[in-house]
Amino acid sequence: MDLIHIIYKYFRKKLDSNFEDSASVIENGEDQAKKSGNQDREYFQSYTDVGIHEEMLNDAVRTNAYRYAILKNYEKIRGKVVADVGAGTGILSVFCVQAGAKKVYAIEGSSLAEQTRLVVEENKMADRITVIQGKAEDVTLPEKVDVVVSEWMGYALFYESMLPSVLCIRDRWMKEDGIMLPSSAVLYIAPFSDEEISERIEVWSSIKDKYKVSMDCMKTYAKQCLSYGAHVRCICPEDVISHAYQLVNLDLNKVTVHEVTNIQRKFELSCFGSSRLSGFVLWFTVSFPGNVVLSTSPYSQATHWGQTLFYVEKEPEVKQDTVISGKLSLRPNQQKPRFLDVNISFQVDGGGLHQKYYYMSDNIT
Repeated sequence: MDLIHIIYKYFRKKLDSNFEDSASVIENGEDQAKKSGNQDREYFQSYTDVGIHEEMLNDAVRTNAYRYAILKNYEKIRGKVVADVGAGTGILSVFCVQAGAKKVYAIEGSSLAEQTRLVVEENKMADRITVIQGKAEDVTLPEKVDVVVSEWMGYALFYESMLPSVLCIRDRWMKEDGIMLPSSAVLYIAPFSDEEISERIEVWSSIKDKYKVSMDCMKTYAKQCLSYGAHVRCICPEDVISHAYQLVNLDLNKVTVHEVTNIQRKFELSCFGSSRLSGFVLWFTVSFPGNVVLSTSPYSQATHWGQTLFYVEKEPEVKQDTVISGKLSLRPNQQKPRFLDVNISFQVDGGGLHQKYYYMSDNIT
């Protein structure tokens, strides 16, 4: 009887343990879902701020590229049904009607949708544009569409993780012979040198002369802070110290959600001249049918995206034909999928391995 009792207690404990583990997994999953849901609410709420839309509409390079691409492809749009994903103020929907679209479903996740309806009415297009407020993953359209248009790109192309929502509309609602606007996207990487960074770090050495207090110990910390996350600005072409390497080339008619949420690519770069490697810069282009290209390259007209910079903590010296080989991984953060986890590892001329993690959050500077 004692033996049976012991065996019973063992299996009872094991069962209780498994139950607790299962409950823990469920609770963790629920917590994660809540966090993702909270971030989605914050994300959509941010797009009710008129300032964001002012910035995008004042970006003439961006807006004119979409306008030109849509009007140039009027033969593919005229008499067709269009889904505008993340419609915002509705300007792309209006462009599509101007190109002859029979019907446009303007999908907007935020409460800005009320303003979108007013824009539609002001342009006397309420009979051709229907504004649908809701997440792209949740909406139901009255019919299949011939065209999916969206301005989904974020910093470093993938920031804010909007592309999966666009692909969801494509997979659920676009006809087999439908088209995507834009139709392809390319992400580039290059090394850059920033002479100003040394001046910023040396500020800590100047404190002693100014105030008779030594703060050299802050230099390492300042460099760590600088290289924690991403920085966005337009850099000078001369600061780029090699030809760019094509990391990602997406066919937006075919690419899967898994492929855009699990980027892992190797790269190899051959340097120009002599300088210091301050970090890596990313930029992108998107292309539309008819050879219309929107570029955020430092060699092109500036856009509100600028370029995305990732600083390294130690700046190795490079010279002509120095080879920088490495790997970049980029994926949505598990807790907050609108943000990105970026890992860059690299070697200079086959030397020691440098590895760095960057958290690409809304603290972008």
